[in-house]
Amino acid sequence: MTKAIYIFLAIAVLAGLASLFINKNEKQINQINDEQVACTMDAMQCPDGSFVGRTGPNCEFVCPELPSIDDDVQAHIDSKVDLIKVASPRPNVTINSPLVVNGEARGYWFFEGSFPIILTDWDGKIIAESFATAQSDWMTEDFVAFVGELNFVSSYNDGDPDFMKKGTLIFKKDNPSDLPEHDDALEIPVRFAN
Repeated sequence: MTKAIYIFLAIAVLAGLASLFINKNEKQINQINDEQVACTMDAMQCPDGSFVGRTGPNCEFVCPELPSIDDDVQAHIDSKVDLIKVASPRPNVTINSPLVVNGEARGYWFFEGSFPIILTDWDGKIIAESFATAQSDWMTEDFVAFVGELNFVSSYNDGDPDFMKKGTLIFKKDNPSDLPEHDDALEIPVRFAN
């Protein structure tokens, strides 16, 4: 009987040592895995229009913070949200030429599949005009995706006062009748790069 107790105790001690050894190796492997993270080469477009890759120990996308938006500008954007939604560029972001714009608008914002987009400088002077084009059938009351591109030369130069960096991007409802009651527009403030 005593021999059986000694054998049982020996097996228990060996099992305990084996368990300790296995746990120690698992902790070392986990530490190595935590230190060495290989993220995939995916890219994501952020709300400000920039692209970022995966980063950090969890391989997450981290977008830069968006610039703040004044209450009156946000109220204007919110008042048009049932008519037009601009995905890029976001309000108050810094833009470069060529500027690609995209979003979605109700079908009746278009005429013949497009609507005007206008870029003005701080003084309201038009520095670029183009058209946003529907990406599918625009003859609907539903939202339709659009894309457009503006090529421009910024009127802002190094050394100019900061207010001269400001501009306005205007998404104008197409109005072939030219009747003022059918006019509408969404205006988004932007900033020019140096």
